[in-house]
Amino acid sequence: MSRPRLSRREFIGGSVAAGAAMLLPGRLALGANEELRVAVVGLGGKGSQHVDEFAKIKGVRVAAVSDIDTVRLDGSGAVKKLPGKVTRHQDFRRILDDKNIDVMVFATPNHWHAMQTILACQAGKDVYVEKPISHSIWEGRKAIEAARKYNRIVQSGTQQRSDPGVIEAAADLKAGKLGKVKWVHSIWYKRRGPIGKTTKPTALADTINYDLWCGPAPKPRLMRARLHYDWHWFWDYGNGDMGNLMTHLTDDVRHLLDWDDVPQRIMSVGGRFGWDDDGETPNTHFAVMMRGGLPVIVGFRSLPFSKTKKATAVYRRFGKGLRFTNLVKCEGGFYTVTRGGGYAYDNDGKKIKQYDGDGGRGHTANLIKAVRSRKVGDLNADVELGHYSAIMCHMANISHRIGTGATADEIGDRLEGCEEGLETLKQAVKHLGANEIDLAKQKPTLGPWLTYDFKAERFTGDMADKANALVKGTYRAPFVVPDTV
Repeated sequence: MSRPRLSRREFIGGSVAAGAAMLLPGRLALGANEELRVAVVGLGGKGSQHVDEFAKIKGVRVAAVSDIDTVRLDGSGAVKKLPGKVTRHQDFRRILDDKNIDVMVFATPNHWHAMQTILACQAGKDVYVEKPISHSIWEGRKAIEAARKYNRIVQSGTQQRSDPGVIEAAADLKAGKLGKVKWVHSIWYKRRGPIGKTTKPTALADTINYDLWCGPAPKPRLMRARLHYDWHWFWDYGNGDMGNLMTHLTDDVRHLLDWDDVPQRIMSVGGRFGWDDDGETPNTHFAVMMRGGLPVIVGFRSLPFSKTKKATAVYRRFGKGLRFTNLVKCEGGFYTVTRGGGYAYDNDGKKIKQYDGDGGRGHTANLIKAVRSRKVGDLNADVELGHYSAIMCHMANISHRIGTGATADEIGDRLEGCEEGLETLKQAVKHLGANEIDLAKQKPTLGPWLTYDFKAERFTGDMADKANALVKGTYRAPFVVPDTV
């Protein structure tokens, strides 16, 4: 039996004025010149960027902001620059019943994304939600259901969908300019460091509403040095860099190759190497996915170039040193393209075309266009597209989390027949060796090959029971994503 939907009144628990409406329909028809009022929730680095971006759009006013930390809420430089009155709330739920707000922008930790999207849709708001749009596969589907049920416009923060360079490259790939695609490798190498090792709980300032920060996730005593940002490296709140970074590139893959689905099979290789810290998620991780007979590799590295050279690591192929791109190998050459554009090359590595990108600068304006038109088709990154791109990252993490330690030879055996997968493994082993990681003592985690049913959004076959146990998260009452939204 489906669990009944918890009303927003029950969920809010009296935190909103007693006379506020339970469900507000939102303004379904807006004049071309009518002012749109936006609320930004989460005032970290990305949220502050959104304050600036939306404030620059003609006909838009950032009218409200929210953050669980009043230091950010009261001290935000981006907010202080805004003209006119801006209401501030430590509890974002107060904005849900504010009939003056048309759009809610969520730049919050991943474990809040789907729930906040659902609540905003129920409240008659349109939504911009940062990537990944979900913390688990199941709740991403619930966010889509809410958007459709309440006729809301919901944009995923995968801004490369609005980058003209990526759009042009996708058109060339669709036209077969370099022939048939042989394989794809999405790469994002970003040097990071460990987050530190705590031996006792970290005290929280009284400016922080920790219960609301935790929301649907567990609420333990804080066992890391920083509350903010470092949540990315804990499974209860984040999805590691596979969800943090690679969601952009899995979205690129689906965009460049014009997919309306996701791969059917996946396995992963990874680990948290060389760091004795509190983090849980890998700092070196790649996944091999198969869609039909097409191999797609997605992966990141956080360790430096070597133990002595602290520059960012490099992936070398076809005479190119790559750090952040989608390498699309075709019969007649290859592309290296992502945010900001890229290039097409022939098989000799000669540059034959440049793609000029702007980083997706118009992504927020694209949302506003769709809010005014009320046409989901006007969105460059509708919530459903964001969901499928997030699924690819969730699949990679699920394979990792149910994997076991393996030697490089055992991993190589698993990758037999996948030329780019074997090359990726070879370079990963070399990179770890350059960082003085002894793989005999710290074995990489080899995730099993998993088979995914796109329509059912479940795994089937070998290891399906273990994998499906991670398709849906658990929720801390009253912050529960309902079966029926």
